[in-house]
Amino acid sequence: MSENKKLIPKRRFKEFQNADAWEQRELGEVTIINPQTSLPNVFEYVDLESVVGTEMISHRTEEKSSAPSRAQRLAKQGDIFYQTVRPYQKNNYLFDKLDNNYVFSTGYAQLRPEINSDFLMSYIQDERFVLTVLSNCTGTSYPAISPSSLSKIMLNVPINIREQEKVGTFFATLDQTIAFQQRKLEKMKSMKLAYLSEMFPAEGERKPKRRFPGFTDDWEQCELGSMTQYKNGKGHEDRQSDTGKYELINLNSISIDGGLKHSGKYIDEVDDTLLKNDLVMVLSDVGHGDLLGRVALIPEDNRFVLNQRVALLRPNETANSSFLFYYINAHQNYFKSKGAGMSQLNISKNSVETFKDYVPSKDEQIQIGQFFTNLDQTITFQQQKLEKLQNIKKAYLNEMFI
Repeated sequence: MSENKKLIPKRRFKEFQNADAWEQRELGEVTIINPQTSLPNVFEYVDLESVVGTEMISHRTEEKSSAPSRAQRLAKQGDIFYQTVRPYQKNNYLFDKLDNNYVFSTGYAQLRPEINSDFLMSYIQDERFVLTVLSNCTGTSYPAISPSSLSKIMLNVPINIREQEKVGTFFATLDQTIAFQQRKLEKMKSMKLAYLSEMFPAEGERKPKRRFPGFTDDWEQCELGSMTQYKNGKGHEDRQSDTGKYELINLNSISIDGGLKHSGKYIDEVDDTLLKNDLVMVLSDVGHGDLLGRVALIPEDNRFVLNQRVALLRPNETANSSFLFYYINAHQNYFKSKGAGMSQLNISKNSVETFKDYVPSKDEQIQIGQFFTNLDQTITFQQQKLEKLQNIKKAYLNEMFI
C-alpha cells in the first residue's frame, strides 16, 4: 500500500483526488512502437528539421519511387512521433490530421498509443522522462535511443481513462496557447524585419520606401566616423573577477540581435566608464563572423567598462543613438565583409569609421529610433509572455505527473 501511495501526483483534478493511485507501466505496454505500414505512392515527407518543439513547420511532397531512404513511418491520426536522435531537443509531434499521407523520417519512433494520446504527448515532454531517455541513449555526437530500449522506459499512468483524458486535454490546450503566443512573437519579429527593409533606403537609393509624415528630403551620405567618437577598449584580464563595482563589456556582452548581455566579469578600479546611450561594437569574432560590427546600447551611466576587442562609438550632436543602433545593425554585412584573419576575424578602426551610407536629418533619426525602440519593447513583452507560459507548463508537468 505504501508503495502504491507514492504513485499519486502533487496536483490532481478535484474529481480524481480520492481516485486510485496511478500505475507503473513500460512504454511498450501502453503504445505500439513502429507499427508496420506500407507507404502511398505520393506523400508529404517530414524530416528531422521539419518539427520544432511540438509544431510541424514544413514538409515536402515526395514520390515513393524517388523518396529518401529515411522516409519510413506513415502517420495515422493519434500517432506520436518521438525524436530518438538527440532526444534532448524534444521535437516531438502528435499527428492529429485525418488524412494519412504524411511520412516521417527515421530519427523518429512512431508511437501508436493505447492510452490517451494527449496524455502521452504531454508525458514525454516532462524533463524527468527526457532525462530517463537520455540515460538509455548510446552515442556521443548524436546520442540516440533504440526502439527496444525506448519500449522499456517506465511511465506512471492513471488507471482511469477519464483522468488521462482530463490531463491530456489540459496540456493540449496549454500547448495551443503557447503555440499561439509563439506565432504571435514570430509575426512581430517578421514585421520588424519588414520595417527595417522599408525604413532604410535600398542600395543605390537616397530615400526609404516608408517614411513618417513631414519628411521628404533625400538622405545625405555620411561616414560613421563623422557621427561618432570612436575609442578602443583596454585589456582588464589581470584585474577582473566574478564580482565588483563595474561590469566589463567584452565579446560575450553583445548578442546576435544587438542585445546587451551580462558578461559576468567585473573590476573595481577604472579610469573612465561608459555613459548611457553609448554604443559598443564587437571587433572580433570566430567562425563566420556573424557578430562582427554588432552594436548594443549602454542603458545607464557609470556602470560599465569597455574591455579590449570591443569599441566605443559615442554619438555626437548630429546623431541619435537609438537610430544609430538600428542603422549599424541593419548594415552588418558591411562589417562582416571587412573581417580579416584566419581562426579569428577582426575589423579595424578605419573600417568602422569609414563605413558610409545615407542618413536622414536628426529629427527623422529620432522618429525612426523611437519607432524601433517601441517595437522592440513590444517584442520583448511578447517574448516574456511566451517564457511565462513555458514556465507555467514546466511547473504543471512537474506537479501533475509522477
